[in-house]
Amino acid sequence: MSVARSTVSGVTTTTPGTPPGAVTGSLPGAAPDGAAGRAEPVPTDLSADEFAQRLAPLRREILAHCYRMTGSVHDAEDMLQETYLRAWRAMRGFENRSSLRTWMFRIATNACLTHLDGRRRRPLPTGIGAPAADPRDQPREDHATPWLEPLPDDLVWSRPPRDPAEVTVDRDTVRLAFVAALQHLTAQQRAVLLLRDVLAWSAAEVADALDLSVAAVNSTLQRARAHMAGVQHVTPLEPTDPRHKELLERYVEAFEAYDVAAIVDLLAADVVWEMPPYPGWYAGPRAVGELIATWCPAQGPGDMRMVPTSANGLPAFALYMRDPDGVHRAFQVQQVTVGADGVRHVTVWFGAALFARFGLPVELA
Repeated sequence: MSVARSTVSGVTTTTPGTPPGAVTGSLPGAAPDGAAGRAEPVPTDLSADEFAQRLAPLRREILAHCYRMTGSVHDAEDMLQETYLRAWRAMRGFENRSSLRTWMFRIATNACLTHLDGRRRRPLPTGIGAPAADPRDQPREDHATPWLEPLPDDLVWSRPPRDPAEVTVDRDTVRLAFVAALQHLTAQQRAVLLLRDVLAWSAAEVADALDLSVAAVNSTLQRARAHMAGVQHVTPLEPTDPRHKELLERYVEAFEAYDVAAIVDLLAADVVWEMPPYPGWYAGPRAVGELIATWCPAQGPGDMRMVPTSANGLPAFALYMRDPDGVHRAFQVQQVTVGADGVRHVTVWFGAALFARFGLPVELA
């Protein structure tokens, strides 16, 4: 394949080479790629457009994988582009001994490992300390910590699926609690766990992809699983459950009316409220109610408007705050986990830039 200059999925490439982390030759495969576990052979002399078309059904799934690895949508998108670039440059070395999907995930994983080398993990406030002592104290910001970012659902799931070949990402594997727990693993532990337990690769396949021994893969996986077993999982109500819709409707009504008592009534006894970049977090309805009553800039009904969206496979709301000029402007995005006993967990992110990622306006008419 001879290329002078082409654009693949928004990445401009020059003469193909094999950059660090790109892979060629015989590759393992674990995820199902057809009845026999193998996909139809892929030509290695594809044009840039043909190459991008072949990879289109994988785009969302690879993005989700990179997000699990990095904890950042911005970084995940960069790693997706890096994966496309490395694959394009290494296409001549692809020998069709595995599926294109497996090959791409191998490249993506190694690209993420290179990216993560020496970088700090991305936690949530609940992952780094105890609850805030007093919700009436001025919350302090920590912009030095690279916080875990929300994943807009529209980046991972199309509605309805636009391509029948597109693989549906398991929502549990991008839930905020799961991704936050991954951030406490080393990058290598993260990669091994995801390849083994999410993508269902064998230990031998993971060892080959990551240049490890099978024994090292198994011991790494054991340590990673032990950590993940300690993660507390909140089972959310399914969207089809009538209580789910009712609770969320009442939640929105309470916020838009700025009725703090009504908000508190909807919270479960063990509710958690956290809002990076503030490292303090709040546990229990009373603490959350005092936090809102003390620090929310709203003055009365109508000051807040909420627009439904979704993040990490769960309901979310974009909250717009009315400014003195009467215009409602982007204020925060809340991801809400609803259980049978009420609202169990709320994670809040601030900043108008986040609204654009969700495809939302920064002002409401």
